[in-house]
Amino acid sequence: MASESSFDIVSKVDTQEVSNAVTMAMKEIKNRYDFKGSKSDITLEKDELVLVSDDEFKLEQLKYVLIGKLIKRNVPTKNINYGKIEPASGGTVRQRAKLVQGIDKENAKKINTIIKDLKLKVKSQIQNDQIRVSGKSKDDLQKVIAAIRSADLPIDLQFINYR
Repeated sequence: MASESSFDIVSKVDTQEVSNAVTMAMKEIKNRYDFKGSKSDITLEKDELVLVSDDEFKLEQLKYVLIGKLIKRNVPTKNINYGKIEPASGGTVRQRAKLVQGIDKENAKKINTIIKDLKLKVKSQIQNDQIRVSGKSKDDLQKVIAAIRSADLPIDLQFINYR
């Protein structure tokens, strides 16, 4: 058993699922009584959601409906960074929400620290926006996955290419 096993830690958001969730949320909003006659809208522009509504209360309700639809479609809501609420045209308010793709350097360092603190015989390498973890023992790799899952990180992580 001299061969090395490895896996990659990534943080991705499926934009197709986000698009589907936005469509479903807009269908629900068009049918809801408390949104009758309001100028509420959710649009997906590349890797950013734009929420527009009449006032801050309706904007929060819009966000609540959207998050519910995202959860149903297994889209990680941790990877959505909401900007500040700003006034928009026609007496409405707008809020932009950035979809986080990839692991930034700060979170990659936190993940590497978690792996090193385990004191297992594994190597971790930061590769652009993902981390590759490799080691001889598959049990050690499973322990790394369990430790990272139990850590409270500000982004949602997926473990892929496990071989």
